[in-house]
Amino acid sequence: MTAAQRESARQERAQRETQENHVSGATVWLTGLPSAGKTTIAYELAGRLRARGRRVEVLDGDEIREFLSAGLGFSRADRHTNVQRIGFVSELLARNGVLVLVPVIAPYADSREAVRKRHQAAGTGYVEVHVATPVEVCSVRDVKGLYAKQAAGEISGLTGVDDPYEEPESPDLRIESQDQTVRESAAALHALLTERGLA
Repeated sequence: MTAAQRESARQERAQRETQENHVSGATVWLTGLPSAGKTTIAYELAGRLRARGRRVEVLDGDEIREFLSAGLGFSRADRHTNVQRIGFVSELLARNGVLVLVPVIAPYADSREAVRKRHQAAGTGYVEVHVATPVEVCSVRDVKGLYAKQAAGEISGLTGVDDPYEEPESPDLRIESQDQTVRESAAALHALLTERGLA
């Protein structure tokens, strides 16, 4: 076998291995009110998937605001810009084989639809999950104290209270987190991703 033939055989073997090991990436967007349980479910699922060897990233809304969208406020235009930035990063990661979990409120339907269309145009998987916890439950959980601050008049523009939240009309999955444990919620999402060949 000549050096050229050996090199050709090596390249074919490497290409076969790459194809066998390639798993499609996708973005899984978990939308819902503040304190709905989006981030908790995302990290529970991420741990489950990483334990099985899956490449996963969680794009946490608070971290994105600090590092990628610093300087943006909470006007409709700024919220839209924030969501589009996250959508760009998530699609970039997903098209490179990463499963990207995005627990971000994204209160406006048109912003979420623009992200979905970006993924469709690139041929990248996109799954929308509505963590449909009622505002009454979220305000009791009040993980960051936002509902208490809004009630005390310290802040305004709280999504779902005095700022709009447009619920997804037909998400790929709706999770009622008030009726099940975090593990059960993550398991339901994992089952959907497995069914679609994304887990």
